[in-house]
Amino acid sequence: MKNIYTMKMTTLITLLFLTFYCSAQDFLDGNFTFSSSKISYITLADGSEVTGYIDDIDRKKGLIEKITIKDSLGKKMEFQPQDIHHMYIAPSKWDKFSKGMDKMNDFTEWDKNKQVNLAHIKEGYALFEYSEVMIKNEKKSLLLQLINPGYCNKIKVFFDPQAKESASVGIGGFSVAGGQPKSYYVKVGNEVAYKLEKKHYEDKFESLFGNCEAINKAYPEEIDWDFFSKHVYIHATKCD
Repeated sequence: MKNIYTMKMTTLITLLFLTFYCSAQDFLDGNFTFSSSKISYITLADGSEVTGYIDDIDRKKGLIEKITIKDSLGKKMEFQPQDIHHMYIAPSKWDKFSKGMDKMNDFTEWDKNKQVNLAHIKEGYALFEYSEVMIKNEKKSLLLQLINPGYCNKIKVFFDPQAKESASVGIGGFSVAGGQPKSYYVKVGNEVAYKLEKKHYEDKFESLFGNCEAINKAYPEEIDWDFFSKHVYIHATKCD
């Protein structure tokens, strides 16, 4: 019995290590609920800055269409997505708890992106940006959560709150692999963002990455959705 238990624990530890190792340069987790007790930092479209506490968030299909902030005196300020350039807001304690273990992202490498407030990211804040998004042939103005803030100079990847997930692999009650979303919103350069789905990844691959030799060398055999975050990272750091 002891040997079986030891083998199971060894396998679990190995899989956990591999999961953490493979998550370097991976996307951040998306968030669903946000704290009303931690200060929010909002940069408006005109460059001015507003701080306050979340009073209300209006969503449609999980995507933010309006946010109301309350200052320290209780005064409420209501913002539409087009009013905001970007904002840092804190996930709720429950949202953090439900995520389980944090991913081990390479923050040292991320320091190269001076457009992102890395201190806020390290504190656990979610970064939202304004973007126009094509949804079912209709262009919408929305606030989307950026999940590759450290390497978004060419392609920005945004969390899709309604994305389905692939099956996860578990051992002893722990989920150690899988569970990857099957869709994200992506924005290439200054183009309008759109939903990228797993089933369409191969068709969209060339328009996303072009002829990136570094990706071809690293992943020569096939275009695999499981390596999407790695493709984005290599494209951002290794391809002209």
